Amino acid sequence: MVKRKTALKIRKAHRYLGIFLGIQFLMWTISGMYFSWTDIDEIHGDHFKKESVVQSAFENLISPSELNTEKAISALELREIAGIPYYWVNEAQLFNAETGNLKKEISEEEALQIAQRYMLERLELEHIKRIEQVGSHSEYRGRPLPAYVLSYQTPENIKAYVSVKEGAFQTLRHRDWRWFDFLWMTHTMDYQGRDDFNTLVLRVFSLLGLITVLSGFLLWYTSSSTIRKWKKKSKK
Repeated sequence: MVKRKTALKIRKAHRYLGIFLGIQFLMWTISGMYFSWTDIDEIHGDHFKKESVVQSAFENLISPSELNTEKAISALELREIAGIPYYWVNEAQLFNAETGNLKKEISEEEALQIAQRYMLERLELEHIKRIEQVGSHSEYRGRPLPAYVLSYQTPENIKAYVSVKEGAFQTLRHRDWRWFDFLWMTHTMDYQGRDDFNTLVLRVFSLLGLITVLSGFLLWYTSSSTIRKWKKKSKK
């Protein structure tokens, strides 16, 4: 039979582990419930965008081989910016597909027209600004910079992002996405990139969580009247 002093130590360890891990366990539960009750398409903001974006057809485009590129062409994409066709070459340079002229960056007006091709027409633009850099926790982290941020007059605080150099619509962010991002951070315990499931913090908390559960089973075993009665009967 486990001594009373040992049982008290187990009980104390279990209690303090529960207090220490309780907040994180609560966040795991809350975030898990949120993920299971939300529509991922709504989190992505698909209901704020048009169902389909029609790509215009163009004629009399110059051959890509005529472009004055920095390197041989290994990747090529045809893009439309304000009704004009452009070649996005090697994921680095933007050329007018009719004249061959290099376009170093797009203007605010062009960024607005690009966003209008994707966003619902009922959304009213509040303001547009250019950003050169973002922090590690930014909602636009890991995407091309500089970029234009288009803010819309909505309760959801919708923002659309268009890259300055690429001339391409990048992403849409809104209130529910930001809640999802925060809860995902607390769920994975990756407080930088959000997507690393191998962080030291997560490993430590997972191990301590296992120890807490095992200590609970051990505590039940040492304090259960049923176990004590069974042991007494087995000794007879």
